[in-house]
Amino acid sequence: MLDLIGHLGLGFSTAFSPTNLGLCFLGCLVGTLIGVLPGVGPIATIAMLLPLTFKVDPTGALIMLAGIYYGAQYGGSTTAILVNIPGEATAVVTTLDGHQMARKGQAGIALGIAAISSFIAGSIATLVVAAVGAPLTKLALLFGPAEYFGLMVLGLGLAVVLAQGSVLKAVIMVVFGLVLSTVGTDLETGDERLTLGFAALSDGIDFAVLAMGVFGIAEVLRNIENPEARGVVKGAIGRLLPSAADLRRSLGPILRGTGLGAALGILPGNGAVLAPFASYTLEKKLADEPSRFGLGAIEGVAGPEAANNAGAQTAFIPLLTLGIPPNAVMALMVGAMTIHGVIPGPLVMTRNAPLFWGMVASMWIGNLMLLIINLPLVGVWVRLLKVPYRLLYNIILLFCCIGIYSVNNNPADVFFTAVFGGVGYVLIKLGLEPAPMLLGFVLGRLMEEKLRQALALSDGSFMTFVERPLSAGLIVCALVVMLIAILPAVTRSREKVFQE
Repeated sequence: MLDLIGHLGLGFSTAFSPTNLGLCFLGCLVGTLIGVLPGVGPIATIAMLLPLTFKVDPTGALIMLAGIYYGAQYGGSTTAILVNIPGEATAVVTTLDGHQMARKGQAGIALGIAAISSFIAGSIATLVVAAVGAPLTKLALLFGPAEYFGLMVLGLGLAVVLAQGSVLKAVIMVVFGLVLSTVGTDLETGDERLTLGFAALSDGIDFAVLAMGVFGIAEVLRNIENPEARGVVKGAIGRLLPSAADLRRSLGPILRGTGLGAALGILPGNGAVLAPFASYTLEKKLADEPSRFGLGAIEGVAGPEAANNAGAQTAFIPLLTLGIPPNAVMALMVGAMTIHGVIPGPLVMTRNAPLFWGMVASMWIGNLMLLIINLPLVGVWVRLLKVPYRLLYNIILLFCCIGIYSVNNNPADVFFTAVFGGVGYVLIKLGLEPAPMLLGFVLGRLMEEKLRQALALSDGSFMTFVERPLSAGLIVCALVVMLIAILPAVTRSREKVFQE
């Protein structure tokens, strides 16, 4: 306990520096703005803003990027409630009852309970990250290359199961990402792999180029093709503070949603996305009058909002302790850490304790900032919602080009970003989700490294992955998960859930 208090003290002293406070506020503000404006999610935003962090120290850069991530969770609820369009994937469930409350003249109460739920869940989840981080890091220090390889295989298996669309399409995208990760010069043999004769690819595909193209440019193209029709709720927002009765009804859903979100957020494969759906289903089953759900039940806003923010916080646990990104946003964080010379994994806590605990402390500070940002600025967000997307995409594309060129001052990077933008757009049109591909790309390089290390230690014997109990257990778990996912009954249920 004393160690935890000491670590948090170190974290707050790091996070409370003027520079880090400013970067945290900037990230939270930008994240909220991105969540409010449908069409550009946190993945695309972090990909586009990644080049701006290269001039900032690693701790400040990661604090800002993290602020964008959980800020988008807050902002997405504003759009869901006022426009019935989820600004972020996890805000889909909030539209069901949040928008109905707004239509009844209770928009302010819905926005207020969403912000309060998010703050409580985020604060509790931050404590979970702080409490679980150190023990998991100590456990991870016992991992060898074979165990890390098995853990990454399990992570990709869960990414396939939890991805939208068919299992086959998700597998294709993961494999595509793994193939892209092999492009470039083999460091051991010096041979060029899959460069197609392009000298610019001899060092491999730049992470920022791939991420900005597949998520940034492709997202702009998709939104240009499908201009959104926004119908902002008319009338006064009303009071923002819920009544005592509203708070009593919401307390149970908030706590249950926080528990579900915190647990699912840790799972590799983007379990945090499922958290609000699980919370909504649970609250509907526990309710005395389930028929109220879908008609403006405040519990249908409080529980899912708590779940998605708790999941957003605890998603950092596998990233910071094991170096394994559980979703596409965390894969971008891995890219940011690598660019800044920070090796993701258990050594972050031992070698760069201020960065680890500074990020943990900034989560609580960011949640407090978001509470302050969201409630007083509701009027500003309502006006922003009326801005047509066609006026924004030119600025976004220009920003993408300037940002990616500034990384290496290389025109080829802009060209390849445009190419991957086209690739990302085609993937979306084919119903192929790009997120598993990015996870495959990020984990592919790490998997190849751990595979070679494990084989070198075992004199080239693949039996090392079976002989080591933990490695064998992780690989078996991955196979079991994949086998269950392709069962006909499970496949039908899975597709039904994602359609809903």
